[in-house]
Amino acid sequence: MSEQENIATVQRFCDAWSDFDLKTIADFFTDDAVYHNIPIQAVQGKDAIQSMIQGFMTPFTGAEWIVEKIAASGDSVLTERVDKFLGEKPVALRVMGVFELREGKIAAWRDYFDLAEWTRQMA
Repeated sequence: MSEQENIATVQRFCDAWSDFDLKTIADFFTDDAVYHNIPIQAVQGKDAIQSMIQGFMTPFTGAEWIVEKIAASGDSVLTERVDKFLGEKPVALRVMGVFELREGKIAAWRDYFDLAEWTRQMA
């Protein structure tokens, strides 16, 4: 895939969070994908990723990811985002994300963020 196609895939993935459909979000991943929120333990496999996302999305009623910057180098796409999670206690989290794509799907996803910022807003 071209860098522009990889960027478009990651942008669609980020946009999909607004629909709050975990199945659609999970479908962006390869079956053997690895997801690592850097302050937290990594998980591997599409089903495990979907379960992890479902777990941390439980207190929320929606989400909106704002991509402020996006760039690609080969099969890697970098994003600078603000991830907003909507609900009784809304959270807005600044995130740097790295996506590695394989044949149009996300094979690895790493997000770097301040866990204290998340914890403070969830308290």
